[in-house]
Amino acid sequence: MCGIIGIASNKSVATNIIQSLKKLEYRGYDSAGIATIVNGDIDEKKCIGRVDNLEKILFKNPSNGPLGIGHVRWATHGIPNQANAHPHSSEEVSVVHNGIIENSNELKKNLEKKGYKFKSQTDTEVITLLLTDFLKKFDLINAINKTLEKLNGSFALGIIFKKYNNVVVGARRGSPLAVGYGPEENYLGSDSYALKSMTNKITYLDDGDLCVLTSGKVEFYNLKNIKINKEILTLSNDKHAAEKGDYKDFMSKEINEQNITAKTCIKEYVDQLKQDINLYNFPIKPEIINKIVLIGCGTAYHSCVTAKYWFEELTNIAIEVDIASEFRYRKIIFDSNNLYIFVSQSGETADTLAALDLCKKNKAKTCSIVNVVESSIARTSEFVLPIHAGPEIGVASTKTFIGQMLVLYILAIKISEVRKEISRSDYTNKINELKKLPDLIQNTLNCQDKMQIIAKDFLQARGAMFLGRGLSFPIALEGALKLKELSYLHAEGYPAGEMKHGPLALIEEGLPVVILAPKDRYFEKTISNMQEVIARGGKVILISNESNNIISENVRFTLKIPATDDLLTPFLMTIPLQLLAYHVASLKNCDIDKPRNLAKSVTVE
Repeated sequence: MCGIIGIASNKSVATNIIQSLKKLEYRGYDSAGIATIVNGDIDEKKCIGRVDNLEKILFKNPSNGPLGIGHVRWATHGIPNQANAHPHSSEEVSVVHNGIIENSNELKKNLEKKGYKFKSQTDTEVITLLLTDFLKKFDLINAINKTLEKLNGSFALGIIFKKYNNVVVGARRGSPLAVGYGPEENYLGSDSYALKSMTNKITYLDDGDLCVLTSGKVEFYNLKNIKINKEILTLSNDKHAAEKGDYKDFMSKEINEQNITAKTCIKEYVDQLKQDINLYNFPIKPEIINKIVLIGCGTAYHSCVTAKYWFEELTNIAIEVDIASEFRYRKIIFDSNNLYIFVSQSGETADTLAALDLCKKNKAKTCSIVNVVESSIARTSEFVLPIHAGPEIGVASTKTFIGQMLVLYILAIKISEVRKEISRSDYTNKINELKKLPDLIQNTLNCQDKMQIIAKDFLQARGAMFLGRGLSFPIALEGALKLKELSYLHAEGYPAGEMKHGPLALIEEGLPVVILAPKDRYFEKTISNMQEVIARGGKVILISNESNNIISENVRFTLKIPATDDLLTPFLMTIPLQLLAYHVASLKNCDIDKPRNLAKSVTVE
């Protein structure tokens, strides 16, 4: 969840490191730091808070070395303070680290017995002192390998040395790391986005890889310490997509471009002339699929829950949904006729990647749905379905949620058609309705002014509840998650039919309750559940595509969304909930793009 940058150059690197760290702010962090080699010594500077604070420190006391590493930290071991901020340096070595060293306490005790003193509470400082110790006996590469052999857990590392003062070393196990290539300088970064301002030539490290960067070359080594060649990828130039433009923040931009996300995604997968969906090189024949297992975390998990309803409605395939962090520790019975689908915005989500690795080891058929096609999950799975949302910078997923659901829906339609579980006419109708979706999303975005008014009702609330049935249930979960993420207000998402089984006890006078009630097979029952809330003083916000005024009696606010195919209502239900969370957070002066304690890419367990 932290961000790493390293640069080996022939000129001062501090400015570029700072600019790259600013690109990594979207990942979430609480402190920042930099270390460079200046006049043959390690010059370390770090602070609590934002990169701007670090930039001010460097303005007063510059670091002009031609080689360095930088870091934005999200606290795991040790509270957010200057001592625990990265880099962690000895006289000989400075290290930045993303990940968790699970045996750090044991290693720390052994190092203390040797006389080493620790300055922080972090697990990372163990790496610094282990490497310092091994460098007394071994050359650079062997000392690094001896250190890595001692570490249990996950890591992406950037390392500089006093003695070897022309190299930056990177190492990966479990956490993403990329190398970038430039004229007379080379780069190390947690992701390509941090490097894009300097280069579009990128290589991704695989687990166990080690890289050694100088200003003129990059060398790679595998687990066996054998020098290897790695593919260099050229990234597309979509710099404008990662800028706010006229928007106040990235999240408002990303919410408002969801119609474009939908249009782009549909264009990529739907053949307009043939009225067909294009899916090539699928890892398993749809006709022989016994079961589909959908796996994700957070918002991606909610897209999986939504897709379960679609697959069950359109096919006769057994469907399971799993949270990745639970899946990877369960006893799983794998079957060659099962398809395992992994959903992740970043494609680097640690638990999802670990679950995918488990499937790969058991020779299961795998497919990934990601926003970053160069990511670890995309490169590990047999088949990749990109969501084509473009860069998403706001920590709380919005347009990528729409994109994930859209790809899953398209996949469900296509599998149903191939298995002949939907008629050709129904298939064509579904595609025609799908093509209308971008305009329907654009129309739904027009509710912004009303959502801003509704948001005021949440400012004095102690909590909130989101209720829905069928396809609206996972959207209720997502609405509650968005409110929690952005405004720090406690919120519960529940299937409306479960109210009498406990949650009704939470309803009290003035509690905001969002009811998702499209005119579908659940409509009357959901309205009945809504009346239970009204009878107990709940302040109801009804979102529906039905405009019956009688139903709206005693409802605080009613928001009408456009009518569409029942299976497409989740897309339109989602948008008011995103706007609600956004405006509540904005009224509370919360950091919209970087909510506290959260990271965009969750690369540790």
